[in-house]
Amino acid sequence: MGTDRSTERDRLVRSMAARGVTDRRVLAAMNQIRREAFVPARLAKSAYRDVALPIEAGQSISQPYVVALMTQALELNRPDRVLEVGTGSGYAAAILSQVAGEVFTVERHAQLAATARERLASHGIRNVMVKHGDGRLGWPEYAPYDAIVVTAAAEAVPASLRVQLAIGGRLVMPVGAHDAIHELVRIRRTGADDYEEETLEQVRFVPLL
Repeated sequence: MGTDRSTERDRLVRSMAARGVTDRRVLAAMNQIRREAFVPARLAKSAYRDVALPIEAGQSISQPYVVALMTQALELNRPDRVLEVGTGSGYAAAILSQVAGEVFTVERHAQLAATARERLASHGIRNVMVKHGDGRLGWPEYAPYDAIVVTAAAEAVPASLRVQLAIGGRLVMPVGAHDAIHELVRIRRTGADDYEEETLEQVRFVPLL
């Protein structure tokens, strides 16, 4: 049996609440999901530092605060259907699973997609579907989505993702040049061809490939 890190987890969640994460459902999800189960075993002791950590396939698991911030920005309701582009370790999908009804997540690395499935299953999470594929294309079969979250940066939001957003839906992703600080933006689809965009915060992410 692994080390009980609930005290560390609770301390991290309280620190995020102090920084402006106010959605109680998001905070509860962050307290429920064991981040140490989504990082390599050698990094378990660092799981509740508020930093990004390296994972398999040369990728990283996002800083917990950023995961919480992006999840909150999606303004989710329990029945919502969510598309995540960039599964990574599966941690953010696990958080989303506690706040939304269904989560569809796409990962371009086959190794990460397979590992994420295993980790999600070990948590007893049944409302997340993982696909190995090109996340820039979304997952059209299950569109439209009430919310879309992209965990990598691009210079613009792919049109293929915009059209998979339901009217009234929200899309959150980092936007900016590859070697620059990125702007975390939220786009709302207000009509068939109408979108509203706002900047939430400055962040830094790996590029969307």
